[in-house]
Amino acid sequence: MAALLALLALLWLAAASPALAAERTVLVMGDSLSAAYGLAPEQGWVALLAERLRAEEPGWRVANASISGETTAGGASRIAGELKRHQPDVVVIELGANDGLRGLDLDQTRANLERMVTAAKTAGAQVLLLGMRIPPNYGPDYTRGFERNYTALAEEHGVALLPFLLEPIATDREAFQADNLHPVADAQPKLRDHVWPALVPLLD
Repeated sequence: MAALLALLALLWLAAASPALAAERTVLVMGDSLSAAYGLAPEQGWVALLAERLRAEEPGWRVANASISGETTAGGASRIAGELKRHQPDVVVIELGANDGLRGLDLDQTRANLERMVTAAKTAGAQVLLLGMRIPPNYGPDYTRGFERNYTALAEEHGVALLPFLLEPIATDREAFQADNLHPVADAQPKLRDHVWPALVPLLD
């Protein structure tokens, strides 16, 4: 009888306490900006986000499936497997920078991102799209079209959008490594804090 009562008490506590309930997952699909390129993994903004989630939103965890050098095509090819593996409640998509740096076809980039958004929504996850901006190397039409892809997809599919991940540090040369592309460790908390307000409403 004592053992049965103890089991019932544990079941009640698990139902009553979010901390004891099953964890919910934020899946991040990104490139080197989210994979802590040139840094220790724990220094990246995604790892810092995971720490803040544990502290402020008990019951949530972060799965970082970001790969340095990833394009939207790579993300689109991996999304189904990552969704199955992690069964996320929220998917953060941070991809496209490598497409833009290589001047890849804008329509194809959009199609790849749309495939990821659609797959995540079909799996029952909410989506946060992290936009990117690129230098005008390929001309103003390409630059504007690249940025417009994110806003158009967010509007069409009704998903959350953070227009520019690097906005807090974009004009600060000291915030970047020697390649002038990847943020230094000291800049990572600013990226985490920039993403946080866009992410929190999706955790309800």
